[in-house]
Amino acid sequence: MLDKIFNPAATEAKWYQHWVDAGYFLAGANARPGAERFVVMIPPPNVTGSLHMGHALNNTLQDILVRVHRMKGYDVLWQPGTDHAGIATQMVVERQLASEGVNRRDMGRGQFLSRVWTWKEQSGGTIISQLKRLGASCDWSRERFTMDEGFSRAVIKVFVELYRKGLIYRAKRLVNWDPKFQTAVSDLEVENRETNGKFWHFAYPLEDGSGEIVIATTRPETMLGDGAVAVHPSDTRYTHMVGKMCACRSRTDSFRSSPTTTRTPRRAPVP
Repeated sequence: MLDKIFNPAATEAKWYQHWVDAGYFLAGANARPGAERFVVMIPPPNVTGSLHMGHALNNTLQDILVRVHRMKGYDVLWQPGTDHAGIATQMVVERQLASEGVNRRDMGRGQFLSRVWTWKEQSGGTIISQLKRLGASCDWSRERFTMDEGFSRAVIKVFVELYRKGLIYRAKRLVNWDPKFQTAVSDLEVENRETNGKFWHFAYPLEDGSGEIVIATTRPETMLGDGAVAVHPSDTRYTHMVGKMCACRSRTDSFRSSPTTTRTPRRAPVP
C-alpha cells in the first residue's frame, strides 16, 4: 500500500542505502567479462566548507554519464574524493581561530595542524554526506583524499619528473599576498574590486635649467626608484631633451595634483 504523501527524504535514503549495500556502484561488480572501462575522476571538492548548487549541477551531470554507461554494460568507476586545498583551508581555520581570539602562531605548528585535520574531517564528512544525499553513484570503497600517502608520492614523483624535463621551474614572480594571514593566495581566492584612482603628474627639472619634463602615472611611489626618463623617438615635442640630464634637487612645486615633495635620488638621463 502506497503512502498518501510521498516522503522523498525517507524514500531516497532507503533506496540509496540499498544500492550501496548491494554493491551496484562498485567498479567491475556488475560489468560483463571483458567489458570496456569507463572511468570518471570526480573533481575533488575543497574541504573548505560544504557543497553548493554548482557542485550539485556538476555531479548530477557526471552521475548521468556513469549510470548510462553502467546500463550499457561498461565496467564503470566513478572515483570519489576530496581536496585539501591547503591555503584556502588554512584561511578558513584561521578565521575560526580569530573568532575565538586565538592566533595560529601562539598555538604552535603541531596544535595548528591538528586543528586543520579536525576541520578536514568535519568538512570532508559533510561533503561526502551531501554527495550521497544527492544520489551520487560513486564507488565509495575507493574514496580518497589528496593528501593520502599514495597520492602524495605520486604528486612528488610527477613533480620531480617535470622539473628534470625543464617543464616546471622556480622563479621570482608577482603573487597575491595576504598581509593578515601572511601567506600567498591564488587568483581564485582574490576578490577584485574596482576603485577610483588618481592620475598624478610631476615634473623632472632639466639639469641645465632649460625646462622640465612632465611624467604622468597612477603609481607615484615608484618615482623614488626612477633611473631614467624615456621619450618616444618620433615625438618632436621632446627631441631637444634627448641626451640631457634631469636635476636631482627637490622640487616641491613639481606635483600638479598634490603638495607632496618630489625627490629624484640621482641624475637621470633622457635617452
